[in-house]
Amino acid sequence: MLDTHAIARSLSATKLTPAQVDAITAGIAAAAERGSGDAATKADLAATRADVTAELAVLRAEVAALETRLTWRLVGAMAAIGAALRFIG
Repeated sequence: MLDTHAIARSLSATKLTPAQVDAITAGIAAAAERGSGDAATKADLAATRADVTAELAVLRAEVAALETRLTWRLVGAMAAIGAALRFIG
């Protein structure tokens, strides 16, 4: 909870006019009110972490599958090159 009275008291100790103090205090209060609903909780962060971890596992599996496919393509290409060299050699 934002203590606007404490903010106003500390601003009043400066050379600001009462209107400036009121405007600054109102702006800070409005910003705090708008921002309070956007704060992430520990549960929000834990859920996001779980989602990211699951996606990472999927991506790792996809990379492993691609690596296997590329390895077999390379083996096939090398075999074809070897056969071609034997044919012409």
